Order: sequence, then structure tokens, then C-alpha cells
Amino acid sequence: MELTDVWFVAIAVLWLGYFVLEGFDFGVGMLLPVVARNEAERRLMLNTIGPVWDGNEVWLITAGGATFAAFPEWYASLFSGFYIPLLLILLALIVRGVGIEYRTKHDSKVWERRWDACIMVGSFVPALLWGVAFANIVRGVKLDSRFEYVGTFWDLLNPYALLGGLTTLALFVTHGAVFLALKTGGDVSRRAAAVALRIGVVAAVIAVTFLIWTQIAHGDLVTWILAAVVAVSFVLALLALLRGRQGWSFLLSAIAIGMTVIWLFSVLYPNVLPSTINPAYSLTVENAAATPKTLGIMTWVAVIFLPLVLLYQGWTYWVFRHRISTG
Repeated sequence: MELTDVWFVAIAVLWLGYFVLEGFDFGVGMLLPVVARNEAERRLMLNTIGPVWDGNEVWLITAGGATFAAFPEWYASLFSGFYIPLLLILLALIVRGVGIEYRTKHDSKVWERRWDACIMVGSFVPALLWGVAFANIVRGVKLDSRFEYVGTFWDLLNPYALLGGLTTLALFVTHGAVFLALKTGGDVSRRAAAVALRIGVVAAVIAVTFLIWTQIAHGDLVTWILAAVVAVSFVLALLALLRGRQGWSFLLSAIAIGMTVIWLFSVLYPNVLPSTINPAYSLTVENAAATPKTLGIMTWVAVIFLPLVLLYQGWTYWVFRHRISTG
């Protein structure tokens, strides 16, 4: 296995971690005005993600940094062509983070409601636009012979990409609702479970439509199997929640989202950014990669430090593993 393939897999794993962990953060933020009935319940919902949300965002930073170092051509074409949506995501993440930290800094209902709106919008925008971005990466964009994006922002808002955005949006809302049902008790937990079941049915329909569309256009036998694992895992998550098995439901929901990332990268390989102008202009794991020496150094750094990061983050989740309530 070449180092280029190793780092393609590594970047897929980083996005997997980000979507699984930050996915329920986004879901909790979007559900803030839906599940909570008063300030105590809103505080409760935010306290479920309070110890972990900023740590979850480290996966995004690492994925971006790894892409820059391992596949500089991919990074350059992606971040220039997707400049507007990525800027919107960045601004939304900033607003959401500030909202979580600032909403309790002033004793005013108006102040709290405004920051709650910022948290909700700051969760909604990335949840939607990440799906739009990854759907465009799989579908391909207008890359010329110099690997430069020559399309417009509106080219990125095609029907397939918008369906991808709705897919991640619906999956993250469901994932967040299942997390709330597991992490809280009492009325909040019951309401969150009910919301997860209702939205989960809609999410299943949207996700299956996106899976089938992608498979027909770009898939093969292996990716059909991966797509089936995604669909079955998500359905089993809803069935487990219906039976009151919230832990299993969250685990299966996480598996469904994680397998979605694996499926998307499997559909994409060996490309990293296909060209819709001419397949010869596509970026692949070979022509987008850094030098072998760079990849070798990065591999040793990852082997040493990645286990330490995983151990620390795992310890954080273990410390804050218990349910919480308004009491």
C-alpha cells in the first residue's frame, strides 16, 4: 500500500471522526428551540455538549491540516473553488462557539434568545454545507488543465449537491436527538427520542435517495455493499430507539454516519477531486500528493501522536459519561 493511499485513508478517518462527533453537536444546537421548553432545559441541552464540542472541532482542523500537507494540490483546488461555502462554514462555527460561551454572560432574556438563535444558525449552516461540499467532491467540479476551479458558486448548488446537504442535515439532527435522549433524563430525554423518531424517518428517505443516486452515477459492487450497511445501520438505530435502547441507538447512528464517510471516500477513490470538464484534468491520490519524503515524515508524526490524542479524547468522554438532568 503506497503512502498516498495511506494518507487518503487517514484523511477519511479524520472526517469520519469529525462527522460522528461534531454531528451530534450540530444536532443539539439545531434542536435547542425544539426540545427545550424553558431556560433550565436549554442549559441542560448545552451542558450535554459543553465538555466536548470544542474538542470535537479539532478533528476538522486536523483533517484540513493533513489535506494541506499530504495533498497540497487537492487543498489548493478545493479551498479556492469552495471558498464561499467554506467561509460561510467558518463564520457559522465562530458564531456558534461564541454563542455557547457568551449566552450566560449577561442576565437578560433577550440576550439569551439572540445567542440561542446564533447557536441554532451556527449549527444549521455547517450541517447543510458540509453535505453540499462533499456531494460536489464526489460528483466533480469544473477543473481545468491547471487543476484550477473555473466554475461559479452557483455551480456548486446543483440538485445532487443540495440533496447531499439535506442528507447530512437530517442525519445530524437525528444523531443529535438520539444523543440527547441518551445523555439526559426526564422530559427532555423523552421529547428528544420522539423528535429523533419523527425526523429519523424523513432522514432515512432522504439518505436512501442520495445513496441510490450516487450509486447509479458513480458506484460499484463494493460501494453498493457499503451503502447497504449505511442504510441498515440507520434503520436499526431507529428501531433500537423505539424499543428504548438508547445506547445501542446512538452507537448504530454513529456507525451509520461513519460508514457514510467511508462510502463517500470509497466512491471517490482514486480521485480526490474529479473534473467534469475532462477526466484527464481530475485530481487523484497520485497527482495531488506531496513528495514521498513529506508523506514519510507525516506518517511517523501520526503514528506517535495520534494514539495520544485518541486516548485523551476517549478519557474526556469517559469522565463526562453520565446522564445529566435539570436537577
